[in-house]
Amino acid sequence: MAMTAAVVESAENRRRCGRTFVLRDAWIAGAASVAGPTEGRGPLGGRFDRIETGHLLGQASWEMAEAELARRAFMRLCGKLALEPGDFDLLLGGDLLNQTVASSFAARSLDVPLCGLYAACATFAEGLGLAATLCDAGFCRRVAVAVSSHHDAAERQYRFPTELGIQRPPTAQWTATGSVAVAVTSGAAGGGPVRLAAFTPGRVVDFAVQDPYHMGAAMAPAAADTLATLLEDLRQSPETLGPVYTGDLARAGVPLCEALLAKRGVRLSLRDCGIELYDPARQDVHAGGSGAACSALVTAARILPDLVAGAVERTCLCATGALHSPTTYQQGESIPGIAHAVLLERSGKGGGQA
Repeated sequence: MAMTAAVVESAENRRRCGRTFVLRDAWIAGAASVAGPTEGRGPLGGRFDRIETGHLLGQASWEMAEAELARRAFMRLCGKLALEPGDFDLLLGGDLLNQTVASSFAARSLDVPLCGLYAACATFAEGLGLAATLCDAGFCRRVAVAVSSHHDAAERQYRFPTELGIQRPPTAQWTATGSVAVAVTSGAAGGGPVRLAAFTPGRVVDFAVQDPYHMGAAMAPAAADTLATLLEDLRQSPETLGPVYTGDLARAGVPLCEALLAKRGVRLSLRDCGIELYDPARQDVHAGGSGAACSALVTAARILPDLVAGAVERTCLCATGALHSPTTYQQGESIPGIAHAVLLERSGKGGGQA
């Protein structure tokens, strides 16, 4: 039984079950990825649409380089689908920088309305879920979701400029440099090869972690909460989800999340985008990857192609985010976490470039 049919049946044909939105007419028509040089040297390097050879992209700052990454990903998506920017009803854009300047500066040269999003490293799944909801409800026919992050821009904002050479502990993660743009459509706009079956928005969960070099511990409780909620809302067992990817808990956070799920009676073996983006034997990224682009790059390079090729019939992406700022950290506040989850399934339809 297809996941959508199972979800609708178990939900007794309701459109919302608990926190979870049941979706019937939301599809991924295509995706475009632009990766930084470090990401391009990782195990997924051969699957990205474009790999940049430098970090500045001809710009005057890391921040404007990230905006250029976002612009390039969106324009490449348009090219792959033979669309113009104005063919999208809406752009949902997000990044890690203050006031989401990478997304807004990228959009100032694009002829498409922008709604900025921020859920830290969980922004990509949040964007997919909201875009799917808008299309499923009939408000939009075609929505672009674009996220970006840049290692040097993020380090300068959240921790220390890379030029200082600050030593990082083993639990630290490497912010991914890259951008991904995805086209979410309704059936009226042609649908696509991958269906968005459900969206579970996350709650803010705070376990009083205060270490900005241990994001996995800060985000693991939120991921466990969202995944357990999704299963409970839809009355599903873990094996029906297919592969379950967390956003970027990395090596330090995955065991914590699995242990928290086990305490709730949920046995899941998680795959993590922060682990799969890099090769630990050749790349010194410590615990693994992070950043708004981390889960997006793995989705574009592995999750969506596996679905389209029929290697898997369905999968769950539960992207995770740490909701702190430099100001709150310096004030001694803890680091709240959030996780948003989307269920994806192979539609069996042709077309699209996912």
